[in-house]
Amino acid sequence: MSILKKIITAVRGGAREVGEEIVDANSTRIFEQEIRDAENHLTKAKRDLTEVMAKQMQANRELERLKTDITEHEGYVSQALSQGNESLALEVAEKIAQLELELQEQTTAHASYDSAATRLKDLIKKSERQVADYQRQLSMVKTTASVQKATAAITDNFTSSNSSLCSAKESLERIKQKQAMFDDKLAAAEQLQAESGDQSLKDKLKDAGIGQQQSSANAVLERLKNKG
Repeated sequence: MSILKKIITAVRGGAREVGEEIVDANSTRIFEQEIRDAENHLTKAKRDLTEVMAKQMQANRELERLKTDITEHEGYVSQALSQGNESLALEVAEKIAQLELELQEQTTAHASYDSAATRLKDLIKKSERQVADYQRQLSMVKTTASVQKATAAITDNFTSSNSSLCSAKESLERIKQKQAMFDDKLAAAEQLQAESGDQSLKDKLKDAGIGQQQSSANAVLERLKNKG
């Protein structure tokens, strides 16, 4: 029995882990949906608030009407008493008592609507500020996720292409070596051609002072002296 219980516990634990993984994988989407749900609740709360405020206005108009009726009937009582008609005055006084009772009830109702409207307004303002803050946080979370994803992609690409980069470096070195070899061969060919041609012989005679030499200033001056 204890083994079965442990198996059930293990299954429940595994299910919890899977659930947490799903939540973690979709945490941003869930957060965004929760914000939308909160916005929908706010919209409904505002509709409810308008209804409460409308009833508050109706109760206020009813209060004003009752106060006006009471004042009017109090004038009727005064007129009836001035005419010595106490029975009529008493009947009007009963009406006034009824109106005052209604006034008391409407006063209580108006105060209740007023309190409810004030409380709902405060809650809505607080909720709007909280939702606005969550929206800012969501924007930052999305931006951070994008940056982290880009960073991970760059890191993965560098790691996976590391061997390719090394291979590319080797290819570049081979190209440079090949080009250097070509330049060396060209220079050697030019040198060989110079050594095997007439130019090489002329250079050797010139170095030995044999053959036609360029006239120096002293040689020219000496020649002119002898000529004179």
